[in-house]
Amino acid sequence: MDAFAVAVASGISLKKVNVRQTFRLSWHFGFFQAVMPVIGWSAGVTVRVYIEEYDHWVAFGLLAIVGGHMIKEAFHETKALTKKIDPTKGISLVMLSVATSIDALAVGLSLSMLNISIWLPALVIGLVALIFTCMGLHLGKRVGTTSHLSRYAEIIGGLVLFSIGIKILYEHGALTFLT
Repeated sequence: MDAFAVAVASGISLKKVNVRQTFRLSWHFGFFQAVMPVIGWSAGVTVRVYIEEYDHWVAFGLLAIVGGHMIKEAFHETKALTKKIDPTKGISLVMLSVATSIDALAVGLSLSMLNISIWLPALVIGLVALIFTCMGLHLGKRVGTTSHLSRYAEIIGGLVLFSIGIKILYEHGALTFLT
């Protein structure tokens, strides 16, 4: 669902989505979602204590950076003149791929502790992420192309990314000081 939400936000930001962008984002999200559990499973119990301590902060930071950039872009009056960052290319693509798949690393660690084979779950996770990313990107594109909604959609997309980061922190108990 994180990959779906990020894909929707990316589609909103792009407004026009071509086949290459769809392939790149869907492939990378699906690939990272499939590989991270394998890495987590391979690392097993020995590395778990080191990763658990800060993985949620890394995911939050990456999502906050990309979401903040989207919100900032929504308020720029000269948006048409500035070069927009394509979230399906370069460092943005890698950051989003890692941020949406960090939790899958923990899934792999959990499966290794339960002595469950990782290959079928990793394949299913990757394929579902690929399909949901494709659907989300095109849903976001539809919302983003409505001119009077465009600015608000970009702000909402950025807030969604930030909210996913907050959700990750909450799920990992990093916000317990608020209660």
